[in-house]
Amino acid sequence: MNIEHLQKIDTKKMYQVYDNWSEIARSSLENNPKILEVKDIDHIIFSGMGGSGSIGDVINSILSKEDIHVTVVKGYQLPNNLDSRSLVVTTSVSGNTIETLTILKNANETDAKIAAFSSGGVMEDFCRSNKIFHQKIEVVHSPRASFPKFLFTILKSLEQVIPIKPSVLIETVNELEKTKKQICSDNLVSSNISLKLAEWIQDIPLIYYPWGLESAAIRFKNSLQENSKLHVITEDVVEACHNGVVAWEKKSNVKPILIKGKDDYVKTIERWKILTEFFKDKEIDYFEIESINGNILSKIVNLIFIFDYCSIYHSILNDIDPSPVNAIDFIKSRL
Repeated sequence: MNIEHLQKIDTKKMYQVYDNWSEIARSSLENNPKILEVKDIDHIIFSGMGGSGSIGDVINSILSKEDIHVTVVKGYQLPNNLDSRSLVVTTSVSGNTIETLTILKNANETDAKIAAFSSGGVMEDFCRSNKIFHQKIEVVHSPRASFPKFLFTILKSLEQVIPIKPSVLIETVNELEKTKKQICSDNLVSSNISLKLAEWIQDIPLIYYPWGLESAAIRFKNSLQENSKLHVITEDVVEACHNGVVAWEKKSNVKPILIKGKDDYVKTIERWKILTEFFKDKEIDYFEIESINGNILSKIVNLIFIFDYCSIYHSILNDIDPSPVNAIDFIKSRL
């Protein structure tokens, strides 16, 4: 891997956007988006697909210990238990995602509060016509590359609903800046964990994760699929020990990646030890990666940064341009 090869294969320069992720995140925190003025919300429904959907996954993870029920919808149907204390958050980077627009239109016929986020498109027009809260956020390269801009803008806009301290947001961006120095295109060396993992992935990855880091695992799967055009599997490590591990009794071209949290639950740590012992006994090659210390948002966002860059490096190592998603374009053209 060298910068010339990276520039040659990545024709739309996606890697340059990732080199600036920490700056994009910080500028999003320093901006002043519209603030949604709502109170007494006890149920939040996040609607989004693909790169937009991963934002709902992350917020679901960071709210897991709060007294707010969260539902992530990736599809067309709203849950039935909506009332005036429900908030439906629709996110579409393009503003034209048909599933999310369907949710938005259906939500407008309920008593729920609504907040919409997009770069424009049909979503912005619908919100303007129906006097629905809408925050416009400019796209950066592509929906998946726009992740930090959308995430931090949404968190600021929803600050009256999502109880995240400003210090947590600042800590997360500061950690992103540290991570950038380790994994960016100016550091294409053996110590670059994103590049190291990209070089290790040769076959079909099976990503094991603990419950609290599910959003990072799902995002890693999605990024490898979109950027590297690779089949990927994800499994909760505890649940997998009741079914999925049996498949390892037979040789395959699947390779395990273990995502560990710095402060995983004690019984989850025990499960990691048993699982790695099993892999060693079966002579199964595996890759371990551990989150940073810090708050849950910082852990997840930094893992996503590492994994997204890994997917770009993996695509370049295999001479695949990470930007085009022709299969997605084909499906959208038929909808």
